[in-house]
Amino acid sequence: MAGNGDSVRAIFFALGANFAIAVAKGVAAFVTGSGAMLAETVHSLADCGNQLLLLLGLRQARRPVTPEHPLGYGRAIYFWSFLVAVMLFSVGGMFSVYEGVHKLRHPEPLQQWWWAVGVLVFAIVAEAISMRACLQEVDKARGSRGIWQWFRESRQAELVVIFGEDLAALLGLVFALVAIVLAVVTGNPLWDAIGTIGIGVLLIVIAVLVAVEVKAMLIGQSVAPFLQTQIGEFLAARPEIAQVLHLITLQQGNEVLVSVHARMRRVHDGQAMLRDIDQVERALKQQFPVVRWSFFEPEGDDPAPA
Repeated sequence: MAGNGDSVRAIFFALGANFAIAVAKGVAAFVTGSGAMLAETVHSLADCGNQLLLLLGLRQARRPVTPEHPLGYGRAIYFWSFLVAVMLFSVGGMFSVYEGVHKLRHPEPLQQWWWAVGVLVFAIVAEAISMRACLQEVDKARGSRGIWQWFRESRQAELVVIFGEDLAALLGLVFALVAIVLAVVTGNPLWDAIGTIGIGVLLIVIAVLVAVEVKAMLIGQSVAPFLQTQIGEFLAARPEIAQVLHLITLQQGNEVLVSVHARMRRVHDGQAMLRDIDQVERALKQQFPVVRWSFFEPEGDDPAPA
């Protein structure tokens, strides 16, 4: 059965990996005096900022309910996740494409390429560790679903963002390593430029996919289809309910709102029907701990024919 992965653990692994990579790039920039490597150092530090934004979003999402926000702040994480996706698109993707086009127009032979290779190998190892930790949490959340199905159906925006960012970073580093090796072997620096553009396109594609998914949550989305089915089946099986007429769910961060329009059995005794509704709501929240708010609109059976 699917559940929720530990997003905070995945975020801290990504933060640690990006910080370690930034330090490695910074050392290489200092030793070689490379402006490109210095720019990459700033890029990795910007990635660290993305993880800090997600942690800020998770903290704000846990703020208590207020009269002004009666359903809490759970959806705040969607805003920060969308912002990170935009930054991945602009700072990461567009900058890489720009840098690649610049290298195409003004190709330069690679200087001290072994430093770049060393940093990239270290970065690949660090990102692979981060990706492994992220996939462990994704596996907890997706259950028997495939990765793509989980990505489309997940309501954990921060975990979707970390997965997309880790995947883009790992593939991008592999692209960069292959491009540099080809440039060194062939003596043609255009391979480096092509690899840089390829990385930019990869980052833009993944950023757009992530942004589309998070935008749906930001607007307001029901729970994942498998959970919607489970809640519907649970309510339909309750002895207090004759028929579930309409079921609406709304994902609020890591919490859920459920609205039920149901035909109750004991409608001729108002007090008994209220007790039945209370009992169903308690059982619903016990069976599905993510459900924080539940609203029932009861309807009686049609009157028996005379």
